[in-house]
Amino acid sequence: MAPWGDAKLFCILFITCYYCCMVTFAEIPMDCCLSVANKTIDKSKVTDYRQQIKGQGCLIDAMIFVTRVKRKLCVPSDEPWVHELVKHVYFRKKFCKKHNYRPSRCNELNHE
Repeated sequence: MAPWGDAKLFCILFITCYYCCMVTFAEIPMDCCLSVANKTIDKSKVTDYRQQIKGQGCLIDAMIFVTRVKRKLCVPSDEPWVHELVKHVYFRKKFCKKHNYRPSRCNELNHE
């Protein structure tokens, strides 16, 4: 009878821990764009980007660009100028990594 009692206890503990973890994950706040502006951004001001995908905790698709002063700008992810800006930031970051992340030089770099 003891092995069956241990199995019940294990199941109860497993379900309780699983439920607690799910509640904890559900409470993690997301930093989502609620709207986007289709306004071009000066590429010399952008230092980083990330993509927001609808259905993964956020309500809309967007590309989030981060400026030198750490401001986050939300733009539509399907615009051609957005893809060009993403390429620019990617090459800038690649250049900075190759040159040991020299911030003063990287902030002024413009890749054409």
